[in-house]
Order: sequence, then C-alpha cells, then structure tokens
Amino acid sequence: MITIRKAEERGGADHGWLNTKHTFSFADYHDPQFMGFRSLRVINEDRVQPGQGFGTHGHSDMEILSVVLEGGLQHRDSMGTGSVIRPGDVQRMSAGTGVQHSEFNASRTEPLHFYQIWLYPARRGIKPEYEQKTFPAEERRDALRLIASPDGARGSLTIHQDARLYAATLTPGKDVVHALARDRFSWVQVTRGRVRLNGQELREGDGAAVAQEPELKLSAEKDGEVLLFDLA
Repeated sequence: MITIRKAEERGGADHGWLNTKHTFSFADYHDPQFMGFRSLRVINEDRVQPGQGFGTHGHSDMEILSVVLEGGLQHRDSMGTGSVIRPGDVQRMSAGTGVQHSEFNASRTEPLHFYQIWLYPARRGIKPEYEQKTFPAEERRDALRLIASPDGARGSLTIHQDARLYAATLTPGKDVVHALARDRFSWVQVTRGRVRLNGQELREGDGAAVAQEPELKLSAEKDGEVLLFDLA
C-alpha cells in the first residue's frame, strides 16, 4: 500500500528570511492526521535567505539529520562543534539529554536549500553527539546509498533508532530496487525532479508512506533525487 503526501498539501510558512514546507505537523502547523510516520517525526524542506538562519535554540531526545541540496549550512552547537554542511554532506545531531545549536546560511549572497529530518530515538537520555560525513555523487547515482543507520554500516552516519536512510540520484532508463522486509515500512521523499515509485508518479516535494510492499521500484523519466527511509 502506497499513500502519497502531495507537496502542495504540506503545511509551512513564508517568514521572508525562511520559506519552509512541513510534511508533518510542526511549529504553528498542526494536522492530527500528519503527526509523523513510524519513528519519523519531522521532514521540513527549508529555503533560507543569504546571511539568515535559526538562532541558538535547544533540543532534547531527538535524532536530527540535515541534508543540504544547495548552498552551505553553518552549524554551531554547545558541544563545541562548528562546521559547514554542503551538498553531498549529511549532518547528524543526537540531542539526547539536551543540546543548544544554531543553523545559518553560510553565504551572504547565495540561497540555502536543505531538508531537516527528525526521528525519535530508541532510547531517551543519551549523551549528545555530533557527526558529519560526505557521500559523493557517484555513490548515489542510480544506487541507494546508505547514509544513516543504527550500526553505521557502509560508512553511514550512526543514529539511535532502528531506521535506515538511503539517498539516490536517478537517471532515465535505470531502475533502483529496494527490498522491504515483511515487518518494515518505508517513507520515500522526492527532493528533486520526478520519479516513479512502483509505477506511481511522485513530483518534487511529494512523499509517500509505504506498507505491505515487498519491493520498492524507483525510476525516473528525467533526473530525480530521493530519500528513502526503511523503518521499523
């Protein structure tokens, strides 16, 4: 069963410095039908104007992933981390017992476009952690590159949840297939272009909840980019 969440049906707001789209309820957007999916709690697509960003604020007991599509994301936190996340990079922050951080557009002239993803941790009260890795474009081309997992497999980021996140760039004429175990679920998020998921078209910004599908087949008539979550 595949249930599509259309891009235009998402919540969100335009704050001038920030244009944000919320797949699930977040901040002032609340829809009891879209409070998350399995351990997924937040999928926000954020566009931040040059030199602007999220000032210092706190989180606890959440696994937070940032995937940059365009520009640079300047990160600072109370663990002493300072870094810039660029396209191909993925950031993981395990908030645990509590962390303060800020996220800004690293450029004074170029826009920032990124996805902010939150998952509930399997266990509360862990020590806060930060991790950042680069996943080259060639590893994601017509292949599902594992970028986050509970055991850090294949050089992926290590998250404290029974969930795996894959990224793929799809080119015309190539199919990518993911086998889904009987007791597993999936969320597919299209970050760029258009793709087909088991024959159903998904456009940029669309998401899809997947259950009771033994296999996920992804293809594209034009170049497309997806994030695929394999969830307990």
